[in-house]
Amino acid sequence: MSETSVSRARILVVMPESTSAKDLVASLEGDGADVLWVREGQSAYDILDTEVVNALIYPLKQVRIDGLRLQKIARDRNASICAIAIATPEEIELGIEAMREGAYDFQLMPLNFAKIKAVLERGLSYQQLVGEVSNLQRRLDERYRFGGIARRSSAWQRIYRQVEQVAQSKTSVLIRGETGTGKGEVAKAIHQQSRRRGEAFVEVNCGALPEGVVESELFGHERGAFTGAATARKGRFELADEGTLFLDEVGDIPPPTQVKLLRVIQDGRFERVGATQTRGVDVRLIAATHRDLDTMVDSGTYRADLFYRLNVVTIEVPALRECHEDIPLLVDEFVRQFADDNEKNISGVSARALDILIEYEWPGNVRELKNCIEGMVVMSSREGMLEVDDIPRYINRRERTFAGVDFRVGMSIKEMEKMAIRETLKAVGNDRRRAAEILQIGLSTLYRKEIEYDLR
Repeated sequence: MSETSVSRARILVVMPESTSAKDLVASLEGDGADVLWVREGQSAYDILDTEVVNALIYPLKQVRIDGLRLQKIARDRNASICAIAIATPEEIELGIEAMREGAYDFQLMPLNFAKIKAVLERGLSYQQLVGEVSNLQRRLDERYRFGGIARRSSAWQRIYRQVEQVAQSKTSVLIRGETGTGKGEVAKAIHQQSRRRGEAFVEVNCGALPEGVVESELFGHERGAFTGAATARKGRFELADEGTLFLDEVGDIPPPTQVKLLRVIQDGRFERVGATQTRGVDVRLIAATHRDLDTMVDSGTYRADLFYRLNVVTIEVPALRECHEDIPLLVDEFVRQFADDNEKNISGVSARALDILIEYEWPGNVRELKNCIEGMVVMSSREGMLEVDDIPRYINRRERTFAGVDFRVGMSIKEMEKMAIRETLKAVGNDRRRAAEILQIGLSTLYRKEIEYDLR
């Protein structure tokens, strides 16, 4: 950094009245620094509580000045502060202790103003560099990290750009993708980058709610509205007022509730169950689904007008099998997380093990990967790196066979087909769309075969 560093700095000098102190202050002010000079510790504490300072110059041992305590308080207020301790020749060990505790340097009496200013230049340069690195990291985190995990694939780069574009608007967003892909993290990222980030983020999984309680959960109810309604209760829309409401699995909302949902999206108004009073809310709505809403609209099981209201902006979240380059980053993060949680000395996975994890198609997406790594960490008896033997057998292609599958000479084609369908469904967690892709048959064909072979 140039000599103008000192001229831009605000420096707190804590020293008793003396010719040396006066000359130091005059020298720093002569270089253009904004110097705050106090004679004892309490005044310094008051300044540190109310002012922002870039540098601190202080004696280690003086009457009414506890140098090390002062340094600690200053660093608590500003971790990157350039703290320079002043010591006598007899206090060298104390000066070293001060540096261990975070001082940038210490100088011996009598003061050499040129050396102090040179140390200040270096310390302030370092302070600026730390700040720049911190800001850069913050920007990178905002751009490349959802839920604390970096994603660098081109598909996720596109999602980051979409989030940035849509976050500041009020428009509804529909997030589409398979179960376990991270749709909830995208919704949270939109909220966190929006003007509503200081308000509530309310999440409700519509697919986990029994049909009879969906309306009450969303819109609330009055006392006595139904059996068991002993008190009035706010719904999720009211709880999210001025903030963001995330409706996960919005495709599972029953038709009667779809009508009320459409109204509140259009007008921002609704009634609690059992109420006559209309209420207004200001809510940013984000919805997500793994269902094919287009097909549901065509079949009449989902309202077209609601779909169009939800689908103003669509963000497609890719399956993990489409983003294999993200797997090493995810694996590394999950290993660190679960190793810490379980107090295990595990630092990562071996190259061979990682190759197997990358090769696997992960029908359960990131959620399946996370659960897999947790199990590997918990069950591993080794330290250091997780190995191939730690990977579950159903993932490790060297061991990948279907338990109970026994193709025998003389078996009919139908018997083999039934077995293939049953074991494929088992392997992908009954994800029929994925099973149909693996078996290279149509989804309707798979449904028909399940009925034919009594597999449902």
